[in-house]
Amino acid sequence: MTSPPDTTAPGIRLCGRHSIANSVLFDADIALGAAEWTCLLGPSGVGKSTVLRLIAGLDTGGGFDGAITATDGAPIEGRLGYMAQSDLLMPWLSVMDNVVIGAKLRSEAPDHARARTLLDRVGLRAHAHKTPAALSGGMRQRAALARVLMEDRPIVLLDEPFSALDAGTRADMQELAAEVLHGKTVLLVTHDPAEAARLGHQILVMSAQGAMPWPAPTTPPIRAIEAPDTLACQSALLAHLREVQAA
Repeated sequence: MTSPPDTTAPGIRLCGRHSIANSVLFDADIALGAAEWTCLLGPSGVGKSTVLRLIAGLDTGGGFDGAITATDGAPIEGRLGYMAQSDLLMPWLSVMDNVVIGAKLRSEAPDHARARTLLDRVGLRAHAHKTPAALSGGMRQRAALARVLMEDRPIVLLDEPFSALDAGTRADMQELAAEVLHGKTVLLVTHDPAEAARLGHQILVMSAQGAMPWPAPTTPPIRAIEAPDTLACQSALLAHLREVQAA
């Protein structure tokens, strides 16, 4: 089920200042490489999720003075998939209907065969008929992941998409996402240095002063968990984040 590189996936640039109640949350210049994964880390409250919401064109509860553009000059709207921290599953719909809801909202015929394949890949095919209330938190997160993968958009924003999963399942879902989103422009917000070291073509550490590049391993993602360069990046990045948090 490997997708070919999506040559329509543009780079994205967000440059500007976001404020809430006259207090600056961040002033940043963030560039996402075309057809690459950018991993965004940093302490809680510095605006990582706000960056995703700004790119997605969603309300942030504040004001943004700046610009958000795609490198191909085309609008971002209509080309973007977004997975929030909350699964946002419709409680009255089955798992299957949640996964194909995008097509239904667009009055398109849902591709149930692809949906069944994705549900199988996330381990939920046997639960396709259930409503979200019958699922655990980790299962709901996997259903939300299947939904965003189902949309097959060239730009994908992921806000801690694996946070509710156990270690083994998390590794499996990272590999699935890397496979299905190959060639897409992906921005991943995460608190996990190991995740960033595995998945990122580019790693950024965010603070109120901006987003600082952090050296990613030179080997291409997705990287083996036990690879020396992955472990070295993970260890150094964790140490840096602890220093930032303590400052």
